[in-house]
Amino acid sequence: MEPLSADEIRKAVKLALAEDIGSGDATTLATVPAEAFARALMRAREPLVVAGLALAEAAFHELSSGVKITPHARDGQKLSAEGMLMEISGPARALLSAERVALNFVQRLSGVATITARFVEAVKGAHAKILDTRKTTPGWRQLEKYAVACGGGSNHRFGLHDMVLIKDNHLAALTDASPNPIAAGVQRARAAYPNLKIEVEADHLSQVDQALAAGADIILLDNMNTATMRLAVQKCQGRAQTEASGRVTLERVREIADTGVDFISIGALTHSARAVDIGLDFEI
Repeated sequence: MEPLSADEIRKAVKLALAEDIGSGDATTLATVPAEAFARALMRAREPLVVAGLALAEAAFHELSSGVKITPHARDGQKLSAEGMLMEISGPARALLSAERVALNFVQRLSGVATITARFVEAVKGAHAKILDTRKTTPGWRQLEKYAVACGGGSNHRFGLHDMVLIKDNHLAALTDASPNPIAAGVQRARAAYPNLKIEVEADHLSQVDQALAAGADIILLDNMNTATMRLAVQKCQGRAQTEASGRVTLERVREIADTGVDFISIGALTHSARAVDIGLDFEI
């Protein structure tokens, strides 16, 4: 995943600020003088892996060019509790109105990076790479996949356009391709998109055999137990790459990696990541 572009950051921040501030921050406008100055420190309140700092900085700068930010961490860095992320100073109104948006970005994306780093650490030394999925927050896919990369994970396909993945529902829809919808699906995909990799989901070993015979580039071993997965990997050795998916937990991920799979995809990296605890404390 490439770093987030300035345009992507600006677009996300403008949308978030418009959503939060609306016609105006009533509390801040009513109570805080326009000339008031403030200084605040953004700190981790638990161990975490940082992601999304540029979005937080952009949120403050969007509301005032007079805001000054001193970074104390970088995306991808591990911080302990009380670790400093950044120092912000400038017009108090800008700091107060941008506070929640800035924290929402950093807390959510650092949460994704943090859980990803735990999975990556759990398979350290094994061949398998940890992948994300398309189970992302609508509108936040670029941001969340970036956060996965900050945590040491790798990105699966970005969307439906950049890779062919023939899943069980596709096979069920190939009513005209009996008795071997896998062969038909791969053949049609290869003809329509010759430059894209083709992956086929397999629930059992007979489907692995069919996908191999059809010439799939990658075979998705879905919800297989460890013993079956190991046999599937042996069948695919030198013929296709393998990806494990389904019921992947921190407790089980090492066991899956030890089967020899090339990739392990985990929807929970994005759909179930907990926002980590980060505070913005104003100095009095």
